[in-house]
Amino acid sequence: MSSTKSPTLLEDVRRIMRLKHYSLHTERTYCEWIKQFVKFHRLSERAALLEDAEAKIEAFLSYLATERQVASATQNQAMNALVFLYKQVLGVPLLKRIEAIRSKSSRHIPVVLSVDEIKQVLPRVEGVAQLVVKFLYGSGLRISEAVRLRVQDIDYAYRQITVRSGKGDKDRVTTFSAAMVPMLQNHLEKVKAIHDQDLAAGFGAVYLPHALTKKYPNAVREWGWQYVFPARSLSVDPLSGKTRRHHVDQSLINKAIKAAVRQAGLNKRVSAHTFRHSFATHLLQRGTDIRTIQALLGHSELETTMIYTHVLNQGGQGVVSPLDDLAL
Repeated sequence: MSSTKSPTLLEDVRRIMRLKHYSLHTERTYCEWIKQFVKFHRLSERAALLEDAEAKIEAFLSYLATERQVASATQNQAMNALVFLYKQVLGVPLLKRIEAIRSKSSRHIPVVLSVDEIKQVLPRVEGVAQLVVKFLYGSGLRISEAVRLRVQDIDYAYRQITVRSGKGDKDRVTTFSAAMVPMLQNHLEKVKAIHDQDLAAGFGAVYLPHALTKKYPNAVREWGWQYVFPARSLSVDPLSGKTRRHHVDQSLINKAIKAAVRQAGLNKRVSAHTFRHSFATHLLQRGTDIRTIQALLGHSELETTMIYTHVLNQGGQGVVSPLDDLAL
């Protein structure tokens, strides 16, 4: 698509996504897939998108599976972006069945740290990132859920955290470690001081989902709605154009984790999600019911949670190697 047409199409995509209150992350992801789709078919004008729409989508998705060998979830993401383009932006109903070659679905055993390895890594995570990682391991949060925590989401009396709009846009409640209370309260005292400074400077408003902003117009400046882990500086929201303090960037947490793992000398491929995997596995080791763990993690299907039982079956279905019986 030419330089004059492509931005027009993407501008329409962004405009409609914002009207429907999609996240900025989803907006960027969908726009990237649409650009790749247009480039793949070498389309030069918008009208060309309308010809044999299903066949075009099918060819692109098959290319992703066979040539680029993307994961099944990645192919599904591309499909969602293209369905949005045709149905919501172009107004074209997809009436024919799309018979694309499907990417292979694979279920990998997750990387899990032992308790001793957790003890080695945690103290080496520097700054505020250590507190974030403690939420990942202590409460089983995804990193996106941890950085989006609001002050009022933490219930000290019941030792629980309410995760708002987690994966699948679902709320859930998970456990909160009593050992974190002193460190967290000390951290929030500093965050409160920053918020007070922002308010004094004429800022202090935080992002809220559209429906909440309309229902509680004054909530954006209230302490309870502020992020537990705010960014160091104010920034302009690309969606609204307003200047406010967003939550800390996930990349900063990931960098701190990588540095800590390197210092600890571990050879495992550790990411932020590894601590969530370790949370579930260690609960299983302690005898926690699998359905309780499913609820804490926010899994829709028990099958997803069952993957952690495979982690515990060390040595292949829990079988001890016969070599271990030899006195060599």
